[in-house]
Amino acid sequence: MKKAEAVLLGITAIWGFTFPAMKVSLDYISPILFLAYRFGIASLLMLLIFGNKVLRRDTLKEGFILGITLFFGHGFQIIGLKYTTASNSAFITSLYVVFTPFIAYFILKDKLELRDFVSLIIAVIGLYLISGASLKFNKGDLLTVLCALSFAFQIVLVQKFGEKDYLSLAFWQIFWNFVFSFTYAGIVEGFKFPTNYLPWVGILYTSLFATVIAFTLQIKYQKETKAYKAALIYSAEPIFGHIASFITIREVLSLKGYAGAGLILAAIWNEIRNEKD
Repeated sequence: MKKAEAVLLGITAIWGFTFPAMKVSLDYISPILFLAYRFGIASLLMLLIFGNKVLRRDTLKEGFILGITLFFGHGFQIIGLKYTTASNSAFITSLYVVFTPFIAYFILKDKLELRDFVSLIIAVIGLYLISGASLKFNKGDLLTVLCALSFAFQIVLVQKFGEKDYLSLAFWQIFWNFVFSFTYAGIVEGFKFPTNYLPWVGILYTSLFATVIAFTLQIKYQKETKAYKAALIYSAEPIFGHIASFITIREVLSLKGYAGAGLILAAIWNEIRNEKD
């Protein structure tokens, strides 16, 4: 494995550990306020690290649009975590890979392949199983599906805005995510300064490691490998999420849950194979 691919695998592991970190934090802090702290700190750190180069005005509008998609993505994800397991959240969030071709069809006019529909069918069956094999879907799982759809929109819009400076675009989407989260928390949840150290561990981990450091390393090393290899590495995120959830909070899935998780991964890898072809 090349150094670049090893770094990307490390990034994926960092992202996987965010699921139990957020799950534990929710016992001490409201979900959107958690996001406000996370992305506020991340925005400040990006300013300190990259300086004025992230403040380009020509990416402000696009960053605002991406910030909306990220706000809904992270918002649905963390609120969903209150009602589902960290492992379920990790696997269901990864469905953005399957949803992306369909969003790209409407926004970018990309062609849909038969394999895209096959992946979607496999993923829906996997979602059914991981949610308990019942037509009464868990509220948290449904919210996480909306999270995956939001992230699919974000990915397609990043491609649409591809001619813009990516570093600046990343800062603005993080900053606007902070603004939206801060506003929502102030109006709906109310501000609270956590006195327990556990939510601060989650906030600092997700802001410093999962947002600033992981993003910076991704920008530096992803270009040194092939796109399909990077996608294959990133597809391990739900696996790391489940491993992290087992290690830290002793979460396990049922047999149906593991079958559903396997089908979701199969759908994702089918899409990645499509990208390679």
